Amino acid sequence: MDITLAIRMNIDQKKIATIHDFYLDFNTMSDQLRSLKEKFPSGLIIPILGNDIESTSLKKIVNEINLCDYLSKVFLALQSTGPNDYEEAKRLSRSFKVPCEVVWCNKPQVLAVLDELKRKGLDVTELSGKGKDVWIAMGIASLDLFAFAVHDADIVSYTKMLPTKLLYPIIEPKLDFFFSKGYYARIDETRKKLFGRIHRLFINPLLEVLQEKLRYSKFLLYLQSFSYPLAGEMALYSDLATHLRVPSDWGLELGLLSEIYRNASLGRICQIDLGLYDHRHKQIYANELMTTAEDSFVTLLRTLTETENIDVSESFLTSLYVSYRRLAQDKIRQYHADATCNNLDFDRHEEEASVDALSSVITSGGKKYLHNPVKAQLPDWLRTMAAMPEIRERLRDQAIES
Repeated sequence: MDITLAIRMNIDQKKIATIHDFYLDFNTMSDQLRSLKEKFPSGLIIPILGNDIESTSLKKIVNEINLCDYLSKVFLALQSTGPNDYEEAKRLSRSFKVPCEVVWCNKPQVLAVLDELKRKGLDVTELSGKGKDVWIAMGIASLDLFAFAVHDADIVSYTKMLPTKLLYPIIEPKLDFFFSKGYYARIDETRKKLFGRIHRLFINPLLEVLQEKLRYSKFLLYLQSFSYPLAGEMALYSDLATHLRVPSDWGLELGLLSEIYRNASLGRICQIDLGLYDHRHKQIYANELMTTAEDSFVTLLRTLTETENIDVSESFLTSLYVSYRRLAQDKIRQYHADATCNNLDFDRHEEEASVDALSSVITSGGKKYLHNPVKAQLPDWLRTMAAMPEIRERLRDQAIES
């Protein structure tokens, strides 16, 4: 059986609506988005680093986006190491057929605007990371667009269907969703190997253990309704974006889901099947992946404290650590069985070592949370504009050069 067909045989619906890809068609969807372009302009935000600019995956993304003429604008949210990165990003932007602007998020003039915001009593100058770049770009994009999608720059399997699928549920008047989240299977068909380790071996078992400890949590049930909560591919209504507090760190994806839970009814939230997905794979021990796990855990603790009033203590974290390890090891046995029957490459020792590494996140992340539970959170744009009403326009003028 074709693997994509096997994935799509699951037609279950949970707390949030799931849009499966049985017969989704680019021409049908893009024609509708194009017909609504003037009334409901939509766009893309792609956070990038300097070393992304010359990557083959980003070049493919540009070629596929050029087939999406329903888009009104693309924003490249650049975290640069200097003017050379910006010039290279500008050169890349000229290869887009869709209007494209480079948002230089750490440009000195942008930092000067944020310093002015600090003097008005709202300090975001100590925060940095992917989340902050997305936050700046979201504020600027919300000036011009009805809705926008956000995705990473390292998607190897990118096609024109990805932004189309994400935006369609938001723009199509018959559906009227405020937020859509992508999900996919993390299987490398060429190497016949399972990926998605942070989700499979950390977030998934962690949510189950927390649900057991809290007996019943509506928020955890909401998170468990997402097939892949750590997916970085999403789209949302611009007005909703101005209500969201955004984690500045690598806990961005889980943090945004938490904010969506606080600001939108479940009936306005959906997830959509993006099919098979491949991006640049990293070792679980790489700082970026461990940081993603830790920051996601801190975000989860903060949101559970806000929504469920849990008491995070040393004893709670110790109990969670022991319970997580037990369940994560059970998950490895399940994945081993699945991989064996499907003739997938599965290194059980590597999986066990990954769980050992990820277990330490509960200890380190717990200490980080207890020390400062709100440190990495950026204010929502409504709060920011209350302190400095023209800040979005100011940032746009400084971050984007004509």
